[in-house]
Amino acid sequence: MATARGGGGVGWLVVVVAVVCLSCAAAAARSPAGRAHRHLKRLNKPAVKSIESPDGDIIDCVHISHQPAFDHPFLKNHTIQMRPNYHPDGLYDESKSGGGGEKPMVQLWHQGGRCPEDTVPIRRTKRDDLLRASSMRRYGKKRHPAPNPMSVDPNLLNEGGHQHAIAYVQGDKYYGAKGTINVSPDLYGDNNTRLFTYWTSDAYQATGCYNVLCAGFVQINSEIAMGASIFPISSYSGSQYDISIMIWKDPKEGNWWMQFGKDYVLGYWPSFLFSYLGDSASMIEWGGEVVNSQLDGVHTSTQMGSGHFPEEGFSKSSYFKNIQVVDSTNNLKAPKGVGTFTEQSNCYDVQNGNNADWGTYFYYGGPGRSSNCP
Repeated sequence: MATARGGGGVGWLVVVVAVVCLSCAAAAARSPAGRAHRHLKRLNKPAVKSIESPDGDIIDCVHISHQPAFDHPFLKNHTIQMRPNYHPDGLYDESKSGGGGEKPMVQLWHQGGRCPEDTVPIRRTKRDDLLRASSMRRYGKKRHPAPNPMSVDPNLLNEGGHQHAIAYVQGDKYYGAKGTINVSPDLYGDNNTRLFTYWTSDAYQATGCYNVLCAGFVQINSEIAMGASIFPISSYSGSQYDISIMIWKDPKEGNWWMQFGKDYVLGYWPSFLFSYLGDSASMIEWGGEVVNSQLDGVHTSTQMGSGHFPEEGFSKSSYFKNIQVVDSTNNLKAPKGVGTFTEQSNCYDVQNGNNADWGTYFYYGGPGRSSNCP
């Protein structure tokens, strides 16, 4: 999984006993607990080793050839591409990337050990994770259309109960994007900051999922688990930490790769997953998103970013810096014509800029429900 935007089943007495037992088993299988057990068994692959994280997560080290991606029928005889053929030109040019100040960051589960060679770390799905979802069928999936910055109808944009504060570019062919993201506490039923991805090939209608909760993303990295906590994290008016994320298309194979920081190539989404991304992307978006179900007719109190508005600036508001795009010649470069969008600037806002140290950047976020955002 990972997120790009694009574009889709044993004697008479013995028989009596067997019938009773099978009936009981069938009833159990139809029960919510039975369905949850089957769903968890499908999601959680057999582990070579399991590691308990201090935050309560369990990381399963799954053999690379047994990961969820290979449940996909088109990947049954797939040869894993263990490294991209090409990285974008300019990726490791510090004078261009502005990434020289990036501080080391690890995932919390590393305190309990590491996964062995030829395995990939996968966060184990728990029963409580399923219970937080609207349904087991929808677990790991979004329920809304993608944001469309060109629309001026906020009701259309918020149709799925989601709100955004984003920067975006469009009007060209894009073969990748990069950004350095301020790390602040976020979702997953706790306040831990987590690295996660989402992919879809039909604008969230039927395909795709978070991380590796469905067949699709092929992971090759044994050190980074998608959906797991990362640390250290930033504090208000205190130390600030950020991570760089890049997604780009391999010009030779056509797969879409994901890299975390400078050292961790996580894996790829095979090219066949997408139709509209078969050549390139037509729009890139960076920014924040929250669920706003408007229960009882009031706005959610869910914070975006640090929970503070962009005008508060560095060490207080969350940011993306050095946002870049990959062009048709596989060059990483600054985007042109960056626009911004938010549905309700009194709840969440976004402000962009440009300077020598941060390149193209923006601050974003907000507190959600307040006296100015009822």
